[in-house]
Parts: sequence; structure tokens; C-alpha cells
Amino acid sequence: MKFAYLDPASGIAGDMTLAALVDAGADRAHVDSQIQSLGLPGVTLDFEPTQRCGFRALKLHVRHPSDQVHRGLGDIQRIIASSGLSPNERDIALRLFQRIAIAEAQVHGLPIDQVHFHEVGAIDSIVDIVGVAVAVANLEIDRLWSGPPAVGSGNVTIAHGLVSVPAPATAHLLRGIPIRSSNIPAELTTPTGAAILAELVDQFSPLPNMTIQSIGYGAGQRDFPQQPNVLRVFIGQLWDSNLANEHHHSNHSHHDHSHHSHHDHGHHDHGHHAL
Repeated sequence: MKFAYLDPASGIAGDMTLAALVDAGADRAHVDSQIQSLGLPGVTLDFEPTQRCGFRALKLHVRHPSDQVHRGLGDIQRIIASSGLSPNERDIALRLFQRIAIAEAQVHGLPIDQVHFHEVGAIDSIVDIVGVAVAVANLEIDRLWSGPPAVGSGNVTIAHGLVSVPAPATAHLLRGIPIRSSNIPAELTTPTGAAILAELVDQFSPLPNMTIQSIGYGAGQRDFPQQPNVLRVFIGQLWDSNLANEHHHSNHSHHDHSHHSHHDHGHHDHGHHAL
């Protein structure tokens, strides 16, 4: 059984997650080809080595033509349905988008089919979410655990104006998840990052007994002086047989669904299939 553990001490976003998974060994060429199969014109993925507080990490740049389209869940579902994604990749991606749409719908008091993603419907966010789905499937991760994410502090400007961190949809997605405070004045956990935690993580705990096979570092957008702005992922095997046989989801009962448009977004339904 392949096990992965996320260390979001500096938060989590979609681009950080994809970069960390590729850095840990996900097939970069396969991720790129599956993104190309979405049929979004002119999209390229550029993974480049960088540093955060003196530590090396991989940074993802999604390059694409200007895109002003505001997409809803149905638009995203159609893009994925007509793509070359495998059934497992498609399932993970759709679950993430739906998780975000439900959060957005609840935050705005709208039916889910009336929710329009703003930042999350943008091409770079679509690439982040689909890329994470492809990378998780490619690494054949069976169980995903995480430490508590740092959410940041201060304010962030979204399509609906200035809001405090965590932004409304992000906060909704994080219900039931242990979070850690941070005095860094930035949005450390984005809606997409929160959706990844809410939808894909089986348990929130300290680093468990495991044998580490690879480690990936995904860089955040900014380089903070206080701490390395990276998401770290450990991939390997759990070696405590009791833990390996446990199917505990500390995050299973907390999902009521909401919707909010924002810089980086995801989706929800908590049926646990294998990742």
C-alpha cells in the first residue's frame, strides 16, 4: 500500500501540491500530456527549481493566454468529460471541483448549478486541480494523511472584495480539520488547497511510523523571511500494521457544502474511493 503524508506547515495551495508530487516522483510528462488532453488552448506547465528560505523546492508556473471566462461546475465537468483523463484521474478531479462548488454554493446561498467559479474556474486553477488528480493517480497513492495546515492571517482580495483570512469558502472547506495559526500576513491555505485536504486526506495527525521512499517540495508563490514557504510531501509505506489496517477519517463528518470564488479552488463529496 502506497502511503503519502503532507506537511503543510506553511499552508497548501493547488500549485504547491502539484509541484510537491512531481518533485516526489510523479511522471512530469504524463501530467503534462493529461493536461493537454483537456483541450485548453496554449497551456504549458513549467516546473522550475527555486529556493525558499535557502531550501530547494520545485515551483510550478502555468502559462496560458489571457482567459476571462467565468466557468461553473457544469463547464468544468464538460471539459473533464471530453478529456483523455483515466477514470481514476477523472474521478479525483471531479470530486475536488464538486467539493469546492458545494462550499461556494453554501457560502453564497446559491444552488450549486448557479455557482460560478472566479479564480477557481480560471485556467491555472483547473490545471492545478486536474494536475493533482493525475499526479495522485500516477503515484498510486492509496492513503493520504496530513498535518494541520497553517492558514495565514490578515486580509485577501477576492472577486467579492476584501475578506479576512481564511477566506469564506476556504474556511467552510476546513470545517472539522485541525488548523494552525500563523502570524504571516498572507493567505497560506487557498480554497484549492483546502479542498485537497477536505476531499483526499484520510487522517490528520503528526508524521506516523513510516518508511520514507521519496520526499517532494512544492514552492509557494512568495518567499517569506520567517519560514520556508514550501509544502512537503513524504511518500512511502506505513510500517505499523495497526495503522496500516485502520480506516480512520478524522475529517469524515464535517462536510456541509458551500461555495466561494477565489484565487485557488477545489471541490467536495466525501465518498472514499481509493485515491
